[in-house]
Amino acid sequence: MNDLSISSPLSPAPSRPVALRRMIESQDITFLMEAHSGLSAKIVEEAGFGGIWASGLSMSASMGLRDSNEASWTQVLDLLEYMADATSLPILVDGDTGYGNFNNVRRLVRKLGERNIAGVCIEDKLFPKTNSFIGEEQPLADIAEFCGRIMAGKDSQTSDDFVIVARVEALISSRPMEEALRRAEAYHAAGADAILIHSKKADAGEIFEFCERWANRAPVVIVPTTYYPTPTELFREAGISTVIWANHLLRASMSAMRDTARTIFEDQSLMNVEGRVVPVKEIFRLVGNAELEQAERRYLPETPRPHVVVLAASGGDLGELTRDRPKCMIDVRGKSLLARQVATFADSGIRDVTVVRGFAKEAVVVPGIRTVDNDRHEETGEAYSLAQARASLTGELVVSYGDVLFRDYILESLLSSKADVVLAVDTSARQGMRERDLVVADRPFSGNYLDDAPVHMDRMGSDIGEAAHGEWIGLARFSAQGARWLTEELDALESEGLLETADLPLLLTRIAAKHPVRVKYFLGHWMDVNTLADVADARNFT
Repeated sequence: MNDLSISSPLSPAPSRPVALRRMIESQDITFLMEAHSGLSAKIVEEAGFGGIWASGLSMSASMGLRDSNEASWTQVLDLLEYMADATSLPILVDGDTGYGNFNNVRRLVRKLGERNIAGVCIEDKLFPKTNSFIGEEQPLADIAEFCGRIMAGKDSQTSDDFVIVARVEALISSRPMEEALRRAEAYHAAGADAILIHSKKADAGEIFEFCERWANRAPVVIVPTTYYPTPTELFREAGISTVIWANHLLRASMSAMRDTARTIFEDQSLMNVEGRVVPVKEIFRLVGNAELEQAERRYLPETPRPHVVVLAASGGDLGELTRDRPKCMIDVRGKSLLARQVATFADSGIRDVTVVRGFAKEAVVVPGIRTVDNDRHEETGEAYSLAQARASLTGELVVSYGDVLFRDYILESLLSSKADVVLAVDTSARQGMRERDLVVADRPFSGNYLDDAPVHMDRMGSDIGEAAHGEWIGLARFSAQGARWLTEELDALESEGLLETADLPLLLTRIAAKHPVRVKYFLGHWMDVNTLADVADARNFT
C-alpha cells in the first residue's frame, strides 16, 4: 500500500477530499472501483480498495435509465448520499458534463461538498451527454467554455482538497492527439487537479503516447474498459496516477441476476439457487444489523431473548479428526462446527448459549458460551446430558444437537412459531438418515407452501421405517410453557429410572403423548456430520 494513504494510528483519519487527493497525487499507481449504490460501496470498501468511482453509467442503469442524463442530478445526489453514508472511502463522482453550464457546475460542486463527496470528474462534451462508447465523433464543448466550468467548480468547492478531474474526450471522439493535448493543457491551467484521458480503442497505444507527451504536468487518470488486456505494470511505467475500474460491479451483478432469475423461472423452485447465493445473514452483516442490535440494547428496554442448549457430549467416530476433540469441534473452513452454530444463533439475536460437554471437554472452547459437563457421557444418553443443563431449561428455549448445520431461515421459522413445542423436520428423502430420528405426524407434507394448517408429531423413533413423514434435524424450540413440559418429562424419566438411557426421540415422544408438539416441514437446507464424507459436504455447505 502507498505510504501516502496510511495515517498514524494516533492521528485522525484524513478527510475524504484529502484521501482522494493523496491517491490522485501519489507517486505510485492507485485504483478506484466502481460502485452504484450504498450496498456496492460497502462491497468495494470490504474488498480493500482505497476509493470509489461513482459511475454515471452504473447509477443510471441501476435506475433502469440510459446514460444520457435521463437521471436528474438531484436523483444522482440522493444516490450519492446513500453511498457516502455507507462507506468511509473517498468517492470520485462521474459528473458527466456538469449537468449544464458553469452555473450548474457551481451548484453541483457545492451540493457534493455538503454530502462529503471527495471529488467530481466532468467531461468536455455537451449537455445532455451521450455515453462515450455510443457513436463516433461526438461534438465537444468549446475549450474556453469548458474552462469556465472548471473554474466555476474550483471557486465553489467547500474544501480546498476537493478534487476536480477534467475528462478529455478528444481521442474517443476521433480527434487528433494534438487537440487532446491542447485541451488537457487548457483544463490544467483552468485549475483541474487531474486529467482523465479517455479512449475506446482495444489497445492502449494512444494512451501511452498521450502520457509520454504530457510528461506528468498533472496527474493522469485512465479508464481501461476497452484496452483491459494491457498489463497494469505498463500503466505504472507510463506514470499513470489512477486507474478506474469503471462498471464491473454492475456488469457482474447483471450476470448473476440473469442466471438466478433464469434458473428460478425454469425450475419453479429455489433448490438449485439457494446454495449459490449469499445467505440473508450476509446482507444483515453488510448493512450493519449488528450495530443496530447494540443500539437497541443501549436505548430500548431489555426484552427477554431465547437461550440455547447444545448437546455436544459425544465424541464421534471420525478417526484422527475426533481423536482428541469431540465432533462439535472439528474444523469446517476455519471454524469449528460448534462455532458455526453459535454464529447462526447470534445472527438471530440469540447469544445465551449453554453447551453440554463430555468427551475431551477441555477442547470445547468457543468465545461467549457457557458450559456444563456430562462426565458420564460414555454410559448415559442425550436426555441425561440435557438434564445436566437444568438451570438453563427455563423460559423460551432452543435445543440443538451439536453436530448439525442449518440455514438461518429454519431457525427463524421455529422462533416465529406460536406453538409451545415445535420441531424442524426434513421431509425430503435423504441418504444417511438417522433412523432413530424418524417422525410420524398427524399428516404428511402437502407440497403446498400456502398450506399453513398445523401439523403435530405422533411419535419419533427407530421403528418407524417407511411410515415416516420425515426426519427430525436435531433442532427444537420450546416456549416457556414448553420448557416446563420438558423439565417435567425429564423428572418423570428420572423417577422411572429411565433418564440415564433415554434419548431425545423418546423424550419428545413422551411429551407429544401429553401435549401438542408442532412439526414444521422443510426440504433440505441442513446437514448432520457423522462421516468423513459429511465433513467434506459441510465445507461445501458453508
